[in-house]
Amino acid sequence: MKHIFKSILAAGGICLLQACTGDFEKLNTPPNSVTTIDPGLQLSRVQRDGAFAEGVEYPNNQYGSWIQQWAGGVLISSSRYIEQPDNNTWDAHYTLIKNISQIRNEILKGQENEPSGRTKLAIARVVEIAVWQRLTDLFGDIPYSQSALGTAEVNNKPAFDTQESVYKSLIADINTALAQLTVGDVSYGTADFYYKGDVAKWKKYANSLKLRLGMRIRYADPALAQKTVTEAMAQPLLESNADNATVPTFNNATNANVHPILNHFLAGSPDLKYLADAFVNQLVTSNDPRLPRIAQPSVNSVKAGAPAYKGIGVALTDEILKTIIKDDYSTASTTTFFNRAYSPAIPCIVMSFSDVSFYKAEAALEGWGATAEQAEKFYQDGVTAALAQEPYNVTTIPANFASQLSFAGLTKEQKLEKIGTQKWIQLFGRSYEAYIEWRRMGYPTLKAGPFAGSTNGTIPRRTVYSSREALLNEDNYKLAVARLPQGDTYISKVWWDKR
Repeated sequence: MKHIFKSILAAGGICLLQACTGDFEKLNTPPNSVTTIDPGLQLSRVQRDGAFAEGVEYPNNQYGSWIQQWAGGVLISSSRYIEQPDNNTWDAHYTLIKNISQIRNEILKGQENEPSGRTKLAIARVVEIAVWQRLTDLFGDIPYSQSALGTAEVNNKPAFDTQESVYKSLIADINTALAQLTVGDVSYGTADFYYKGDVAKWKKYANSLKLRLGMRIRYADPALAQKTVTEAMAQPLLESNADNATVPTFNNATNANVHPILNHFLAGSPDLKYLADAFVNQLVTSNDPRLPRIAQPSVNSVKAGAPAYKGIGVALTDEILKTIIKDDYSTASTTTFFNRAYSPAIPCIVMSFSDVSFYKAEAALEGWGATAEQAEKFYQDGVTAALAQEPYNVTTIPANFASQLSFAGLTKEQKLEKIGTQKWIQLFGRSYEAYIEWRRMGYPTLKAGPFAGSTNGTIPRRTVYSSREALLNEDNYKLAVARLPQGDTYISKVWWDKR
């Protein structure tokens, strides 16, 4: 009897164990847990964060002050060329890449040839390419081919790829993505801030990004640049401001969702509001109709009954700063940018028809995909589109500004200078892109401020690698630094920077 009782207990235990383990996964999964990730959420997040980063430039708007749109204020030293690692920009870009690459590495992996995933993957790849381009344009050589490979292939010490190889890979990848964009496939719908899933517009954007990739390397690899640009020019590009890739903003939302320039004000950094004298002077001397929408007349000029615009110098010495009376200088417009009541809220631009038009004008001067005679029309398209953008809304060209649209009597180099200068103005509020294009084109001609900083009075040509990357990936970091002409400094030039 004793042995029978033990057998019954043993059998019951086995049955109980089997019953429990049969429902183990169900019993140990919280009913409200997330088991799948919506790729649309990842796309939205990266589109938004990537766009807003250009205008916020945490913490001190240094790129905008380097190219003398912002003055860096009276109390902020960001324009003084004091060299320091840019951990924030480095980390932010790799976070964007990690999030967007999750779509191809995990969420939609295996659906590359299926209508359910093909176009979604292509759109995500195009967004990722744009992030990679900006990262390498700011720093130079970067961990690329051994990064963003998925959780199964994490490499904590990836090699730094040369910028040349990164660009060649990005151009190949944009061609692949373009071939995969298919009208009729499942798309992202309203989760897509840029185009609400409109695949035809995504093709225009991807071709426009290809145009930008080609133009960026025109002085470093003319043959590849010409091939890339000519191919892009033969395909549909952004055709009007209706095609602009933008992210909406909301003036009455939390700081994180308002326009980045408005965020400067809401975040409690009043000394970031002042504009640089080079920028204000250009607007004033050319009778630019955007001036009152961009800048505020100085407080003291208004009090004197003669409203006037005046910018502050950049990289000023302590002696000069002591003499500064802030109310003598212009901030960004308080009625346009620092006004929650401004309606409609200003969209955050990622790429515009104006961007594309200026590239087309530059390409036409070289005979790449267009004739030199077409360059002026493309340039005019760029300027008029820039004037018509929110928040300027200038649709009629004032007579005293009309000369800015003409190429008459100019040399090729003077035409390039006009293109570069108007692009510089158009990119106000998009400091990364403005800084990158200024370095590539060399226009407008800017003079460094009097404070020598770490560059002996030279405007920085790149930013310095993350100190954490230098510490945790030391061997590969040192190899990358050895390839830089002046080491990991502000005065080293990246591969494509030949002007």
